[in-house]
Amino acid sequence: MGVGAVWANEIRHDPFVLLALAASSERVRLGTAIALAFTRSPMNLAYASWDIQKLSRGRLMLGLGSQVKGHIERRFGMKWEPPVARMREVIRALRAIWTAWQTGERLEFEGRFYKINLMTPFFNPGPIEHPKIPIFLAGVNSRMCVLAGELCDGLHIHPLHTVRYVKERIFSAVREGLVTSGRSRGQIQLAASVFVATGKNQRELQRAREECRRQVAFYASTRTYRGVLELHGWGDACDRLHAKSVNGEWNRMSQEVSDEMLREFVVEGLWDELPRLLKDRYEGVLDRVRLYTPFDGSPGWAGLAEAFMKGSVQT
Repeated sequence: MGVGAVWANEIRHDPFVLLALAASSERVRLGTAIALAFTRSPMNLAYASWDIQKLSRGRLMLGLGSQVKGHIERRFGMKWEPPVARMREVIRALRAIWTAWQTGERLEFEGRFYKINLMTPFFNPGPIEHPKIPIFLAGVNSRMCVLAGELCDGLHIHPLHTVRYVKERIFSAVREGLVTSGRSRGQIQLAASVFVATGKNQRELQRAREECRRQVAFYASTRTYRGVLELHGWGDACDRLHAKSVNGEWNRMSQEVSDEMLREFVVEGLWDELPRLLKDRYEGVLDRVRLYTPFDGSPGWAGLAEAFMKGSVQT
């Protein structure tokens, strides 16, 4: 137990490039948390993940997410399609491509959004030693969580979550998907990115707390995630934050995030306290946690890794 994985997200950098650099490590698992599925074709995703799986000798965990409509259309300039139905096809297409490469059988995949049936020997990378690549699906709303339970090896829960939301909404959705596919709870891992405010002293902790307040404000301004806030009676805060984001009032948004909200969304503590705090909050709830906090390479990270190795929290 302890620090078992390095997760690369897709915010300002390509997660596959970051993981390719990390593939030279020996034991730590490598994951995308998450890579955007709808800004790449299934074939692009298949090639990138196959290469990293080969380089890392079987240590990749492929985390996929949909993003929201505004970013797909206006940041990436691509067409938005029904996300759950499209994600189902992405997952099935990936597995069809990987099977064709590993076994040599003919590639034939046809769905509503993708038709993939051309794979000549020249473009086929061929079999690898560890062809089974676990797929983690990012989800916060119920339908995507149902899909994860039905088809995936893991669920990545959005950092804008609370333990209450996981227990009351996500558990039941995942269970529905498991029942549909005839699988058991042991066949899927529940993981979450967790907002963390930490530091070596109270001054650093206060600074990290306010940075988390800004992060929570940013995500809570997205109406897709309103259900999480509504469960706690904070739906109006989502509306106010969204209005401020539309008006470009980014510097005023954190005012809408109360200390009560921070306590629900953020795990806060000094470096050596974090393993215990994470275990207290998530033991019996999640199988893995990922620290959603900027990595700056400071000496505190080495101490944190040691603290995790002494504890029993799986990252």
